Amino acid sequence: MDDVILGSGNLAGKGVYAAKDFAKGEVVIRYALKPLTQQEFDTLPNEEKEFTHTHKGVVHLYSEPERYVNHSADPNTYQDHSRKCDVALRDIKKGEMITTDATKDDVK
Repeated sequence: MDDVILGSGNLAGKGVYAAKDFAKGEVVIRYALKPLTQQEFDTLPNEEKEFTHTHKGVVHLYSEPERYVNHSADPNTYQDHSRKCDVALRDIKKGEMITTDATKDDVK
């Protein structure tokens, strides 16, 4: 997590910020996703369900720091689930909040 840091944001009061400059196309965050069965999802505390996303019919639980990447209609990263990472859509400056379009599933 040396390339990003946690700060204030909209997901449980947290957000992810660039700790360095990123070039367009560079991997910003690598995921440590945990696939969940329906039973595991059903027994998650409600506050943890906020940090799940369904990809190709499988529910995944996001860990830190990727769980705190805030949604934006004009994001600076896209989610690449096949590579398990967020990739810079444009150059990102150190200190900038890392955002993604959480309504999209693996779209560039």
